Amino acid sequence: MSSNTNKRSTPKSSQNREAFWLDAWYQGRWWLWLLWPLSLLLRWIAGIRRQRLQKLAKPFSAPVIVVGNITLGGTGKTPVIIALVRYLKEQGMRPGVISRGYGGKAPFYPYFVSSESPVSESGDEPLLIALEADCPVMVGADRNASVQKLIDDHQCDVILSDDGMQHYKLFRQWEICLLDGRRLLGNGQCLPAGPLREAPARLKEVDCVIVNGGVESDPVIADVPALSMTLRPNVWCNLLTGESLPLDKLPFAEDSVVNAVTGIGNPERFFRTLQDLGIAVRGQGFPDHHAFTPEDLAYIGSRPLLMTAKDAVKCQSFAKPDWWYLSVEAELPDAFYAQLSKFLSDNTSITPVSETP
Repeated sequence: MSSNTNKRSTPKSSQNREAFWLDAWYQGRWWLWLLWPLSLLLRWIAGIRRQRLQKLAKPFSAPVIVVGNITLGGTGKTPVIIALVRYLKEQGMRPGVISRGYGGKAPFYPYFVSSESPVSESGDEPLLIALEADCPVMVGADRNASVQKLIDDHQCDVILSDDGMQHYKLFRQWEICLLDGRRLLGNGQCLPAGPLREAPARLKEVDCVIVNGGVESDPVIADVPALSMTLRPNVWCNLLTGESLPLDKLPFAEDSVVNAVTGIGNPERFFRTLQDLGIAVRGQGFPDHHAFTPEDLAYIGSRPLLMTAKDAVKCQSFAKPDWWYLSVEAELPDAFYAQLSKFLSDNTSITPVSETP
C-alpha cells in the first residue's frame, strides 16, 4: 500500500503555536539565537531553584524512579512506564505510579486513579497507565504527597514518577531520561531559544538515557552513552466494542486512505508508524493532551479512524463503530533490565528473579 500523510489544517491557535515552536526548535531556525540571552537567564534562575528545592527533598520508605525527559515534545514515557510496572510486578513487587495528571481536573488531590475514573478528572496518561498496567496510580501537583499516599494506602514498595525530572523537591534514587530518536536535543538550546528544559549536560547526571527509535543501537548523545528502544505495534483495538485484531487483519479496506488523529507530543511519530505498517493515512495532529470532543472529529463522519491508546481514553464515550486505536509496547534492551535489576537489588529487599521481562 502507498503511504501519504496529508495534515489537515486547523483553526485552533494553540495547536498552531505549538507546531510553530516545535518546528523552529527541531529545525534549528536561525532567528532563535535572538532568544539566547533569555535562555541564559532562565537557566540561571532554574539552577538557583534546583539548589533550593533539592535541599528540601526527603527520602521515602520506598525507592522512587523518575521517568522523564529534558525536552519538550513526546518521547514515549507512558509505554515505558507501563513496561516497567509489568516487569516490577513480575519480580514480586508492588509498584505504584505518580503523575501530574495534566489535562485532568480532579475534585481533590492526591487523587487515586482507577479504571473507572473519568478521564476529565484523571488526565489521559494516568488513566491509560491504570488501565494497561493495572497498578495504583496517584495524581496531583504535590508529588511528595502522592508518593506518601501510595505507600500508606496501597503499600507500594517502589514508586515510578511519570515525568517530574525537574520536580527537584521529589527525592529520587534513579532517573531515566527519554529522548526521541529523530528529534534528539533539537538545536541544543534551552527554552525559549530551544526545546530543552535543562542543558544537555544534565544527561551526565541521570542514571540511564534511553533513545526511542530513529538511531543505531547504543548511541552517544551529548557525550553520554545511551540505550536504544523501540515502540512495537501490537494489535488494533476497537474503541466501541473492545475487539482486538492482529496487525495483519486491517479493520478497513486495504486500498483506502485512512483518517488518523492524535493528541500526543510528537504526532509525526504515530503517523510514521502507520506508514511503516503500509497504511496510507490522512493525519491530523492536535496539541498534546488535547481534550477531544465530538465536534473535533465530526469531519470523519462514518469513515474509519485510527488513533493512539492515549487518544482512545478520551474518545471512547463518543466513539463510532469503525474507530480503532493501535496498541504498542515498549521494547527495552537487555542492558537496561540488567541496570534496573542491579538498582533493585541495591535499593530494595527483593532480589529480582530475572533481567528481562
